[in-house]
Amino acid sequence: MPGEPLPRLDLVVATVDRTEPLDELLASLDAQTHRGFRVVLVDQNADDRVLRTLEGRPGVSVLHLRSVRGLSRARNAGLEHVEAPLVGFPDDDCVYPPDLLERVARRFADHPRLAGLCGRAAAADGRSAGRWPSEPAPITTDTVWHTVISHTIFLRRAIAARVGPFDEGLGLGAGTRWSSGEEIDYVVRALRTGARIEYDPSLVVRHPVKSPTRDELVALGRRDGASIGYILAANAFPARTRARMLVRPALGALVSLALLDATRARFHAATLDGRVRGLRGGRGRRLSSP
Repeated sequence: MPGEPLPRLDLVVATVDRTEPLDELLASLDAQTHRGFRVVLVDQNADDRVLRTLEGRPGVSVLHLRSVRGLSRARNAGLEHVEAPLVGFPDDDCVYPPDLLERVARRFADHPRLAGLCGRAAAADGRSAGRWPSEPAPITTDTVWHTVISHTIFLRRAIAARVGPFDEGLGLGAGTRWSSGEEIDYVVRALRTGARIEYDPSLVVRHPVKSPTRDELVALGRRDGASIGYILAANAFPARTRARMLVRPALGALVSLALLDATRARFHAATLDGRVRGLRGGRGRRLSSP
């Protein structure tokens, strides 16, 4: 209702090895027009570099925690301390525009049945980082692959409690072949509970975009392919979806070969190999449907 305070947010930030990017994130949070938030900072460093960074941002409310390395492990440690009605998962090197939290909180306040909200990732110059739909829409298990990235996810705490912890076999530092895609898996599991989660491309979070070398691109294809395969199997996606996810990189490799683009052909072939391995690895691990 008009005049009521906007809901508060707890922002779970897993950090390791970074100081300047973390300070930039904290500076963007300090500039937020909605002040009803707290940073649940999960520190995976062996030293006290984070403490020195926090000293320069006294205006930001921070709960400082420690965790072993691993993105999903750190986020799970943070989730145990979430108290606010809303929770977000900014990366330690992203930047929020000043009105982002106000817009997100207002959206949840105005739409009580909304369980989650995801925005669009952009590079430092504001251009889309990746393939993002241009129109807002409800997120489904068919569209989750193109509408979800961790630093733009906001959920009601009740939904996060229902979903439970992140899969610690996924995410950077997991020590597995499928060490990415933990946020996609999490949103899939939320959708399977019946949660209504929407994608809004006008909600933009800036994040650095790196240009990988040829070998790095191939390695990313294999890793991310394995993560997708694992998520498909662990969440019992139907056979038609699994088949589609295998056909796409296979066709991509063939087209790239026809165009004499050896690098893209290697990338697509590695993606296909990763998806096959991930499907085998995720089989029987977990069924997330209620």
